[in-house]
Amino acid sequence: MTLHFQREVDKLKKMILSEATFVEESLKKALRALKDGDANLAIAVYEADAKIDQMEIDVEEEALKILALHQPVAIDLRFIIAVIKLNSDLERIGDLTANIAHRIPSFVSFPTINLSGRIFKMADLAERMVRDVLNALIDMNVELAQDVCAVDEEVDALHKEMFGYVQNKIQTDMENIEFYLYQLGISRHLERIADHATNIAEDVMYMVSGKISRHGGL
Repeated sequence: MTLHFQREVDKLKKMILSEATFVEESLKKALRALKDGDANLAIAVYEADAKIDQMEIDVEEEALKILALHQPVAIDLRFIIAVIKLNSDLERIGDLTANIAHRIPSFVSFPTINLSGRIFKMADLAERMVRDVLNALIDMNVELAQDVCAVDEEVDALHKEMFGYVQNKIQTDMENIEFYLYQLGISRHLERIADHATNIAEDVMYMVSGKISRHGGL
């Protein structure tokens, strides 16, 4: 491995970790805005999504440049491929976070109705998954990545419960159907964030072991 190649790989590592950190902070802010009903913070998160989009483009371009110029093999090639994949998942988490933030101002018009506790449980779990998968990425920690994958099932179960809850509410509280549908939308976004965190965890495992763990192959 040449010194020039190592410098470019180190640069790519810093870029993907910087993007991951920014995505994690955006999610934290969006979920805080959701819990506090802070429309201004939600708007700021939504507007910051453009930065995540640009970071995703920059990481992809850097990774492709390394592939084209150095044609890495073995563990270095595995690292570049994993970065390209998890880069896409980070951008999608950013998009879903922005979607959640975009919905929050709508809740202001329903001040007398509380969000389902399931939403807050899902929010806490999704935030924990993103935080833990970032730590797994930094430390190349397979066990922590596996823990992230395990939590995804709990989020899926809560989303299924939310679907039943909303289905019941729109039959018994017709005047506030829009509010319950907003909740279901946020539940779906949180469930998808958990899915993308799981994808990243699987990419971390691939980087470390070289084994593809998707589709139940843990």
